[in-house]
Amino acid sequence: MPIYHTLGKKPTKRHTIFEKPGGGYYYEQLFGTEGFHGMASLLYHTHRPTEVKHVKEVLDLAPKVAFQKSLTSRKLLGFDVAPHDDFLESRTPLLVNNDVHIGVAAPKKSMTDYFYKNASADELLFIHKGSGKLRTLLGTIPFKYGDYLLIPRGMIYRIEFDSTDNRLFYVESFSPIYTPKRYRNEFGQLLEHAPYCERDLILPADLETHDEQGDFLIKIKKQHNLYHYVYATHPFDVVGWDGFNYPYGFSIHNFEPITGRVHQPPPVHQTFEGHNFVVCSFCPRLYDYHPKSIPAPYNHSNIDSDEVIYYVDGDFMSRNDVSQGHITLHPGGIPHGPHPGAMERSIGKTKTEELAVMVDTFHPLMITEAALKIDDGKYFKSWLEH
Repeated sequence: MPIYHTLGKKPTKRHTIFEKPGGGYYYEQLFGTEGFHGMASLLYHTHRPTEVKHVKEVLDLAPKVAFQKSLTSRKLLGFDVAPHDDFLESRTPLLVNNDVHIGVAAPKKSMTDYFYKNASADELLFIHKGSGKLRTLLGTIPFKYGDYLLIPRGMIYRIEFDSTDNRLFYVESFSPIYTPKRYRNEFGQLLEHAPYCERDLILPADLETHDEQGDFLIKIKKQHNLYHYVYATHPFDVVGWDGFNYPYGFSIHNFEPITGRVHQPPPVHQTFEGHNFVVCSFCPRLYDYHPKSIPAPYNHSNIDSDEVIYYVDGDFMSRNDVSQGHITLHPGGIPHGPHPGAMERSIGKTKTEELAVMVDTFHPLMITEAALKIDDGKYFKSWLEH
């Protein structure tokens, strides 16, 4: 994240002695990505963050792919994925490639008896239903309906939910997730024409520092395996930190849409980017104001990208028969556009209340077995006139 943040106490100069009040030393840790080139923070631990007592079972979490290659447009009924008590067990990958895994989750209970770390991927969680707290070793972030939670790889965290009715849409990215490059200057600051700014970000606060020894289970995901590590000290033992690499939140309701006299292309909705993919937010907005404008999008060809849209709320003006939790896949190589009647319905309309999250990938997505179970099986025929 190109914005400096700090919590707790730390020495005046990095890589120097930091003594505890009662004697002994705090232990410094560099938490960074992309070697020593990417975003990084410096953490100061009460105990060494390296004290492993046991390495237990390993579970295979590799998505079960049904189709490696597919050119079929699909509609997946995301709310048909059954809830699970456990947060990790509830996560269901639906569309995957070597850059991203896209899925949904419906966890019923908070994480209470373990901590979690994804050592392979940045995680972007979109909160469709539910509220609670994301607790991490760098502080706590409250979340509610409409929030994105961006959790960098290697971050140890727990999620606490306020109720049992929770629905999440998520993206696991095997490259760092950043704000769009075209919205930043050479110093990393978001520019005036960007649809949101640093003031909109929800930064971690309320740093927890636990000086505890015992058996602390951390489930670590790496290369599609889930490892069970038992550490000798509580992972939330950081007394202070500073830097640029940390989790943060952003509400989709704070995205300020870019509009024009005629229909604007999807890149104006871009919210995040990673290697070979982008994430966009479709939000309530005024329609185009040319006297002869057609607010519905024009037919366009996805030659170089697969388009995934997760429908959150409102009436999505270019589609017929989509509801909350539906996910559409428009594969690269074939054109798509408004459903029959959608273009005509849009003429003369002045605004839309739609809310959706879009992920465009520049390499084809594979279809998992879990996705086939919630595929309506007929979406590809939905542009036929009846």
